[in-house]
Amino acid sequence: MYDIVIRGGEVVDGTGGPARSVDVGVRDGRIVAVAPELGTDAAEVIDAAGCIVTPGFVDPHTHYDGQVTWDEVLEPSTPHGVTTVVTGNCGVGFAPVRPGREDWLIELMEGVEDIPGAALAEGISWGWETFPEYLDVIEQRRWAADVAVQVPHGAVRGYVMGDRGAQAEAATADEVAEMGRIVRAAVEAGALGFTTSRTLGHLAKDGTPVPGTFAGTDELLAIGRATAAGGGRVFEVAGAGIVPADDPAVVAAELDWMGQLAADTGLTTTFIVLQHDSDPTRWRTEMDRARAWRERGARVLPLVAGRPFGVLLGWDVRHPFRLRPTYRGLAHLPLPERIEQLRRPDVRARILAESDEGTDERDMLSQAGISFVLPRCTVLDEAVDYEPTSDRRLGAIAERTGRAVEEVAYDELVGGSGRNMLLLSLFNYADGDHEALREQLADPDAVLGLDDGGAHCGAICDASIPTYMLTHWVRDRQRGPRLPLADTIRRLTSQPADLYGFADRGRVTEGLRADLNVIDLAHLRLDVPRAVADLPAGGVRLLQGADGYRATLVAGQVTRRDGTDTGARPGRLVRG
Repeated sequence: MYDIVIRGGEVVDGTGGPARSVDVGVRDGRIVAVAPELGTDAAEVIDAAGCIVTPGFVDPHTHYDGQVTWDEVLEPSTPHGVTTVVTGNCGVGFAPVRPGREDWLIELMEGVEDIPGAALAEGISWGWETFPEYLDVIEQRRWAADVAVQVPHGAVRGYVMGDRGAQAEAATADEVAEMGRIVRAAVEAGALGFTTSRTLGHLAKDGTPVPGTFAGTDELLAIGRATAAGGGRVFEVAGAGIVPADDPAVVAAELDWMGQLAADTGLTTTFIVLQHDSDPTRWRTEMDRARAWRERGARVLPLVAGRPFGVLLGWDVRHPFRLRPTYRGLAHLPLPERIEQLRRPDVRARILAESDEGTDERDMLSQAGISFVLPRCTVLDEAVDYEPTSDRRLGAIAERTGRAVEEVAYDELVGGSGRNMLLLSLFNYADGDHEALREQLADPDAVLGLDDGGAHCGAICDASIPTYMLTHWVRDRQRGPRLPLADTIRRLTSQPADLYGFADRGRVTEGLRADLNVIDLAHLRLDVPRAVADLPAGGVRLLQGADGYRATLVAGQVTRRDGTDTGARPGRLVRG
């Protein structure tokens, strides 16, 4: 007898092979049968007729380092079929930490990943100093998905060097050796790898860079050797943005040390690839150099996104009118009542005529910055279109209709159901379409891995990218070629699982973990993101729901059914 039989679906098994009309039998958390017509001898039968059945999705780029200590559900990732998250990316995290330096790490994470510091301060239950102690603490937690972690350079360098770690100052030989010792111990305790940031835009709340941004090659190679010696697999680099657009030699140098590290240690080095408006073809150079290293036997893999990276503006997060007196007088109202007031002609006229009160120049995107970029924004409404044509930009609408851009923005934000948002695409949209992304995804070795689950809480909700890959790229895209279903599922499942050495998941194969999704692909739909004040200390984050996930299983337990969390918590810490 089976615990669960998933019957009548089309199994897309994660290998890249074609779909098969077979049933899946689950017992004791494992897939024990994949065959036609398994029957109904099971405690539960899930009717998958008209659906695809896939492995659970593995998200290799999240920032749940603090959230795992207070949150069991791990939204916004789990509503989108994600059953394993990898955190500790971009060189930031919360271990190791010297007693009394906890707030310093919080401010680093707040500045780099835009997670409210008050939420982190209230939500994190500390109780560790070393990285192995951090693993021991979070291992006591239970979640709706599995969690795996990496060692962040920022925390390690800050632990060893103190405030000097964030400066453009070389570590001493003894300090490099101590960092290597800490990293090796962390990996031996179960961390999967090491991460660092070289991104000049990654700044702590006080404006200082992430420790490690200017680290020398000797330090990076030494840490790479320590990671490999401890049994780690991956060395992740957030390098996008550090390279001046007019200096291709720096691009080459960055890729060269990554390639040398991979060649010398046997690690896989991964690096973030984004298309920049100022140099829209540079990503090709980066991916070509990575491919050249792979041809020499060194695994250097680009991390690419499934849609443009941008910022969302809306009434409950950042928007163009939030510092205006009349709006401030309405800001306390629940959104439906606020929209009702904002639609009144007299209120509209007052707000549009007013100037901002005060400034917010320390914000990630200030009001002055919003005003500057407003003409480039497009409307994200119920259609949830992340590939809009240029004529849908607010500037183009203003020109056609003879209105000011601010008027257009205001009218669009109060339009429809009142849930509309404005989308500013900052990266990966220099050409006004998804063709650069499609070219990146055409590289079979490129890893889909920039969802940033848990981060940039009031600005993005890219944790929904797994769903977008299926709705837009596989099924709906009109402005260019679509992507094949089987390979898209491979990128969401077995490819990231293999990258991190998860040999027990990522495929619908007998003997592996029963991490599975049952998806009504024909009716799969993304919702408009919504702001929810459900973080500790009342912190606001954006969540984006989806319809069409019939069921998600983690280790054989149904964690979500028809889009609703079931309360099952089979997720555990995955040690390397």
